[in-house]
Amino acid sequence: MTDFKRRTLMLDSGKQIKLFGNSIAIGKSLQIGEGYAPNIFSCAEQQQVVKSTAEAGKLLQESKPANEQPQKKTVINMINPYSLTEAEIFEMADYNIRLWMDLKDNIRKYGVNNPKIFNRDALL
Repeated sequence: MTDFKRRTLMLDSGKQIKLFGNSIAIGKSLQIGEGYAPNIFSCAEQQQVVKSTAEAGKLLQESKPANEQPQKKTVINMINPYSLTEAEIFEMADYNIRLWMDLKDNIRKYGVNNPKIFNRDALL
């Protein structure tokens, strides 16, 4: 089964495709490319400094060694700038699944070397 690790798409045939981004995408024209910007629905990890209650007192702060690093924790923030609902995300997933299925159907019908597999009316 195909897998995606360390920006490499590994196919069952043994072929490996190095990608610049972290995803592959399909457009309405059924052309495949890399999806660079996770700007519709994603998550982002951030390091956040943990402040203990002991740090509130200046007396304790002064007794700390100068080279001691503050503790950090990883916080994961959801990014959903369009406030998409569950149903809307499912709708987007269904749309993309349909595009991939159309591509498979067209390849079965026309073969991999025929430009008819692409939706020409959707090409720019």
